[in-house]
This record gives sequence, C-alpha cells and structure tokens, in this order.
Amino acid sequence: MEQSQWAARTALSIMERTPRLYEDHGYNGRWSYDYGVILKGFERLWKATGDEKYFRYIEENVAPFVQEDGSIRGYRQDEFNIDHLNSGKLLFALHKKTGEDKYRKAAGLLREQLKRHPRTSEGAFWHKQIYPYQIWLDGLYMGAPFYLEYLLSYEPDGGLEDVARQFIVCERHTKDPKTGLLYHAWDEKRAQPWCDRKTGRSPNFWGRSLGWFVMALADVLELFPADHRDYPELARILTDTLTALRSYQDAASGVWHQVVDAGGRKGNYLEASASSMIAYAIAKGIRLGVLPAEWRETLARAYNGLIEEFVLETKEGWVNLNKTCQVAGLGGSSRRDGTYAYYISEPIITNDQKGLGAFLQACAEYELMAGRD
Repeated sequence: MEQSQWAARTALSIMERTPRLYEDHGYNGRWSYDYGVILKGFERLWKATGDEKYFRYIEENVAPFVQEDGSIRGYRQDEFNIDHLNSGKLLFALHKKTGEDKYRKAAGLLREQLKRHPRTSEGAFWHKQIYPYQIWLDGLYMGAPFYLEYLLSYEPDGGLEDVARQFIVCERHTKDPKTGLLYHAWDEKRAQPWCDRKTGRSPNFWGRSLGWFVMALADVLELFPADHRDYPELARILTDTLTALRSYQDAASGVWHQVVDAGGRKGNYLEASASSMIAYAIAKGIRLGVLPAEWRETLARAYNGLIEEFVLETKEGWVNLNKTCQVAGLGGSSRRDGTYAYYISEPIITNDQKGLGAFLQACAEYELMAGRD
C-alpha cells in the first residue's frame, strides 16, 4: 500500500468496525478520553481532505453526549479528572461548523473545571482529585491543548502563560538529568509508595506517557502564538524531549519500547501507541519548523517501523494495530507501583482506541507534512 493511503484506510477501518466508539467493548457509553484520541485524527483528515464523512463521524460520536443546555452525559465536573477534557477538544470544530451553541456551552463547562481544578504549589494541575499533588505526563495531553484552544477561541484576553506553565513545571520535576527522558509522574508531597522520597519522581520511563507529553507539546505549539515570550521555551522542551527519545529509537525497527530505556531487558516489547505518538510529534515538529530537516530521517524510520512492526490487514481490508499496552497508571492499588515489572505486566491488545487514534494521527500528520514537500 502506498504511504499516502494509510490514514484514510485506518479511518475507514475504524468507521466500519466501530460506527459508535462509545459502544465499543468496555466503554459502556461513558464519556471517555479515548474517543478524543481517535476523533482528533478524523479532524485532521477532514481538514486536510475536505471530505465531510470524517466530520460526520466526529459529530455522530460526540453529539449524543452533549445536551442542549451544554451538559455532557456521563461527565461530572466535581471529579476533577483532567482526562475528561480530552474529548472536549472536538467541541471547537463542532461549534464552528454547525453553529450549535450547545457545543460552546459544553466547552465552557469543561473550562469551568479548570478554573477550580486543584493545583500543585507552582500552579500545575493535579492529574485527578483522587491523585493529589501529582503531575502525570498523560495529563498534559488531556488538558493543555484544550485549555489553550478555549482561551484562543473564547477568552482572547486569557493568560496563555498558564498553559505554558503546565509544561515548564512538569519538565522541571520529571526530567532525568542523565538521559533527558521524563519519568511518568511526580508527587509534590513525596507521599506515594511509587515515588522517590528525595525527588518525588516515579521510577521508570513509560513510553506512552512520554508520547502523550510530546503530542501535547506539538499540538500546543501549532496554536501558541510564535511571538509569545513562552514559545521558545516550549519549543526547546519539545526538541530536548524528542532528542532524548531519539537516543532510544530501536535500531532494527525504528520504533520504541514499552519501557523506553530498557530495550534489551527481558519482557520488554515494542509498543504501538508510544511509537505512534512520538512519530506524530516528530512529523508535526518538522512541519511547524520547530525541528530542522535532519529529523526527516528519524521520522522516516519511525513511520516505516509503525507499518512494518504493528500493522496487519484483515481479509476485509481493515487495518489492525497490534501491540498496544491497554492501560498503565500509578497508585490506586498496590500493584500499580511504577516498577519495570508492573509496566510489562499490563495486557497487550489489538485495536485499542488510544493506539489506533495515535496511529491515525501519526499517519495523517505524516501525510500532511509529506504533501507540503
């Protein structure tokens, strides 16, 4: 298959296999961040091609949640869960395209969560209220791009420095000075069993958490005003983090491992969602001019590796994405202790929405960048 077809073929596979994302096994109709990962890929395809079927799929999967008064079925603001903002990223395009005010009201409801969302002493959002004083890399993707687009769309006088602060504080506390990689999480109070009592950091470099972080930065840099004083620092953080990740790109396959810096260790494996997210961030970084042209070779190896290592087509022609970690977190139970053994113990599944969504976004972004050459 030609490279230019992967995004469209993946989108078609998703539409045919899961017409309603929220009816997929295990979701039970709840408002989930996973939908937003897939639907942002559809939004990119829609804007790149103008094909209305991609927008219709977005609308069909978000509209059932959004009531006329802007309330969101299955969403509770008082949970203060940063994950709940991710699918809200689709509300901006829906409001602009349809003119229906319920989408703006729903975005406002999510914005209100951020106004009261608990923060660390330096102003970084907690990952969730049930995870107090903790920054997780995952949360940067869930919250920061939504926050920025809301400010730019509806609060033009809003302080963009608060968006930048999320990344700056996160990098300050999660970055390993030796490798340049970012640890999965940080506990300001040093109270969690998984954290180092001196640094507050969790003990390992989980691939998808790093993927979430660099995707978030790439998405924020696409919208963040280039003349803002914080733009150079955000660009530096993206470049530095991707440079560190490039050192751990698997030589044979071009992709990345579940635990990034432990490629040769027993039980580790090449993981699809992290690899897709990193490839996406590199492609967008090149397209935005944040990364120089020398990164194209790294990207080509990563993109080709995604196809060769993770993709299998069914007899129906559907794209299957293999080798995705189903979920990984910290705390909440004694088993989620952040150890190497924990990260490789979680189930590895096919066609996980987070993995498929990241792969779709990577393909769409790669093709968008390649089409401008």
